[in-house]
Amino acid sequence: MKNIFTCVISLLVCLLSVKAQTKDVVKNDPGAKKILDAVSTKFKTFKSVQSSFSLKIENNSGKNLGAKTGTVFMKGLKYRISVTGQEIFCDGSIISTFDKSTNELTITKIDPSANSITPQKMFTNFYDKDFLYKLNEDVKVGGKTVQQIELTPIDKSKPFFKVLLNIDKKSQTISSTKIFEKTGNIYMYDISNMNTSTMVSDAQFLFDAKKYPGVEVVDLR
Repeated sequence: MKNIFTCVISLLVCLLSVKAQTKDVVKNDPGAKKILDAVSTKFKTFKSVQSSFSLKIENNSGKNLGAKTGTVFMKGLKYRISVTGQEIFCDGSIISTFDKSTNELTITKIDPSANSITPQKMFTNFYDKDFLYKLNEDVKVGGKTVQQIELTPIDKSKPFFKVLLNIDKKSQTISSTKIFEKTGNIYMYDISNMNTSTMVSDAQFLFDAKKYPGVEVVDLR
C-alpha cells in the first residue's frame, strides 16, 4: 500500500492531539504511570538515537493491508525518517518531505502552537493528560517478555479506541505499539536495533538538493 506511512502518521497525529472532554477526576494505574515515567525519563537522556522500524496494517480478519520498513534518526528536536519511497527531514524549525515517486519536495514550517507529531513524542510523556492507562500482564513478543500498558483516549470521538504499548523491561524503552481503530483496522509499529550511543551529524536532518537531481520544490512556508 503506497500510502501506509501517511495513514499511520495521520492516525498518530490524532493520537497525540487528543483533547480531554471531561472534567471528571479519573484515577490511572500508578504501576503503569511509574513505568511510563521511567520510559520518558530514560529517553530524554539520549543525545541522539538511530533506530529501525516496521509499520504494518491489518484488518479485523487479520488480512495484511500493507507494510513498510524504515529508519529514524533523532537528536534533540531534529529527526529524519526514511521509508520506501519517502523521506522526511526536520531540522527543528522546518519539515521537508521528499516523495520519490514524483521527485517532489514539500517544505512546511513548524507551528510551535500546534501539537504535531514527532518521533520524539512517541517515546516521551504524551500520555499524561489525554489518556487513561493501566498495566496489563506481561506478554511474550518474539521470545522476549515485555511489559504491556493499555491506553484509552479520554476523547471518545477519536478514530481509535485502544493503544497497546509493549515496553522492554531491561532497556526501559518502547519496543512496539498497536493502535486499534474503530473500523477494525490494527496499526502495528515495531522498533528494532535502537542505537542510543551513535553520533548523528546535524547535516543528517537537512535536505541536500544536490543528491536529488531535478527535484521540484513546493515551499509552503
